[in-house]
Amino acid sequence: MKTKLKGRYVIGYDGCDHVILENAEIVYEGDTILYVGKKYPQEVDEVLDAGNAILSPGFIDLNALGDIDHDLLHFEAGSDRQKNLLWSEEYVKSGHPEWMSKEDEAFKSLYAYSQLILHGVTTAMPITSVFYKSWAETYEELAAAAEHAAGLGLRIYLGSSYQSGIRAVQPNGKVKLHWDEKAGEAGLRRAVEFVETFDGAYDGLVRGMLAPERIECQTTTSLKQTKSYSDKLGIPIKLHAAQGSFEFETIWKAHQVTPIQYLYDLGFLGPSTGIPHAHYISGYSRAKYDQGDDLALLKETKATVIHCPLIIARHGEALESFATYKRAGINIALGTDTFPPDMFQNVRVGSMLSRIAENEVDGSAYADLFRSATLDAAAFLGRGDLGRLAPGAKADIIAISLDSLHMGVTDDPIRTMFVSGSGRDVTLSIINGRTVMKDQRIPDLDLNEIKTRGQRYFNRMRSGYMARDYQKLPEHQLFKPSFKRVESIHSK
Repeated sequence: MKTKLKGRYVIGYDGCDHVILENAEIVYEGDTILYVGKKYPQEVDEVLDAGNAILSPGFIDLNALGDIDHDLLHFEAGSDRQKNLLWSEEYVKSGHPEWMSKEDEAFKSLYAYSQLILHGVTTAMPITSVFYKSWAETYEELAAAAEHAAGLGLRIYLGSSYQSGIRAVQPNGKVKLHWDEKAGEAGLRRAVEFVETFDGAYDGLVRGMLAPERIECQTTTSLKQTKSYSDKLGIPIKLHAAQGSFEFETIWKAHQVTPIQYLYDLGFLGPSTGIPHAHYISGYSRAKYDQGDDLALLKETKATVIHCPLIIARHGEALESFATYKRAGINIALGTDTFPPDMFQNVRVGSMLSRIAENEVDGSAYADLFRSATLDAAAFLGRGDLGRLAPGAKADIIAISLDSLHMGVTDDPIRTMFVSGSGRDVTLSIINGRTVMKDQRIPDLDLNEIKTRGQRYFNRMRSGYMARDYQKLPEHQLFKPSFKRVESIHSK
């Protein structure tokens, strides 16, 4: 069945870069685009008109939130409360029981993936929290996630997380790493088993990847084995590294090198390796130690930096800078990594932060970050058929409406949608040729029920923090409200 999709603007691809076509159309058959242009010469079976909208390749989110956001509890906690949100040593020694039920863990991916689709993400590589887990993701969790993704029609790269260590807070308030290498080894085996079973499942919508937890929670052996399996299975790796002072100083004290240099020395970096967030590098303004040239190592190995500007900005940090990394020849993809999973916000914030650092627009424009969310992300995945609207590419298309008053006047469509738009302006999402969302509705999914269940999940997750707090602070101290809560107001 051939379908023609029409719109005010089409962000096409000419073989080298994105291009803009006005009053144009896209024709696709099955899961593949046949034509992008002004007038398709043949008959079609169906015509869809998006009207006054931008037709764009769907966003590729390489650090997509795969659960319900715990960062609401973290990003406004002051430096005197951050430790309270980690695991206490007492909790670790208690056997760190599973806090969420199997039903909770199965549901969370349905909640998260529906949010991704509503915000225009057509390909996702999820990340989930381990703060409220017994240790790491289970095989069953990921099997449920794969099923949810396939049911919703989301293209996804999945792998169960694993770790050999976790940060724990001692009674005196000092943070140290608690190690369980056997749990890490079991987690890696579980991750490989998942990939061997699910890579290519559901007509290729589900693909495998390896997702070791943050670098300081991995042994050298685990990292080497991860890279070996990645090469053997032909799948990407995503490892959080160079993302914070505790990690940076832990790696430095253990190995006298930066985290990026450490991964380079292990042979871990390469074209199939993606590193969120990669801003704590040699020369970074907050890094205590400066040695070598981490940008040169990333370029040499063709590793990809997965930039998540919104989440790191919420924590008062920034890449120094997006434009600098691009000038150094590094491939940069984008990730949302927080709620809302809104690529519009991330492009805006990323562009602003880079412009501030550079005092210049060149290299920091919305178009530069749009490429990162499409073409550059597809390059990391080795997918020349994603992140673009061109004949032969997968029919992964979103429509961004320009009709609402808040969109303002229309000039350049890329600038217009990133100045004024948000994920809520995505009115149509087609993935692999299937319409998975229209007018902010997902077929056969009760979004009100999803919201209600999501709140119950969050409330349970939040209560777990109180059980793990090393000081057992009362709720109003652990989660300080923006303003004092009262029952009523009495005038004087």
